[in-house]
Amino acid sequence: MSDYFFGDPFCLEDLPLARPAGGYAVQYLGSDQLLDRRAHDFLPARHPDLRALYPSFSSASAAARSWREAHPEAVPDLAIVPAAFDALAKRHILIYGVLGRESPSPEAVAAAGFFQSPGFPA
Repeated sequence: MSDYFFGDPFCLEDLPLARPAGGYAVQYLGSDQLLDRRAHDFLPARHPDLRALYPSFSSASAAARSWREAHPEAVPDLAIVPAAFDALAKRHILIYGVLGRESPSPEAVAAAGFFQSPGFPA
């Protein structure tokens, strides 16, 4: 399996993210499921026992590759994505990049229907 099977490697610090990322997560695309580091299986993002943050792209990629090898019958599309643990919401969140020079206003975020933690700057 290629080193780039789960996407091109990226550095969190180089991405224009709307909020700081706590690490990398392996997402089961088309679902809210993330690969848990301890169970080595996918759990919902809101699961209280989920521990989905990996410290590097390479460690997330290795975990995804290991899961694929252990589940050869499974055919889900997996991706490595920026993520964080939101202490207020008590769950993992995926973080999407913001293109452009300025972050969206709180009004634009609300109008788009995106969740934003109270007290977190836009």
